[in-house]
Amino acid sequence: MSDAYEREQQNNALLNSLSSKVSALRSVTIDIHDNAHDQGTLDHTNEVFSSFSTNLKGSASRLTRMAKQGDTVAVLKIAGMVIAAGFLIYIIFGWIF
Repeated sequence: MSDAYEREQQNNALLNSLSSKVSALRSVTIDIHDNAHDQGTLDHTNEVFSSFSTNLKGSASRLTRMAKQGDTVAVLKIAGMVIAAGFLIYIIFGWIF
C-alpha cells in the first residue's frame, strides 16, 4: 500500500512541476504578444507582407510580359540572377546551420 502512495506522491509532484512550467510558458507568451502589440510590430508586419505581396505580383507580371515579348537575353539574365540568389541562400544556410 505504501508503494502505491509513494507513486501517487511522485505523480502529484511531477504534475505540479509540469503545471508551473506551463504557467511560466503561458505568461512568457502573453508578455511577448503584449510587447509586440504595444510596439505596433504586428500591424507593421502585416503592412510589410501586404506590400511585399503586391510588389511580387507586379514583378511577376512584368517578367511575364517581358518573356512574352521574346526578349530572351533579359529572360536569361533574370534566370541567372535567380539561380545565383538561390545558390547564395543555399551557401548561407549551409554555413549557418
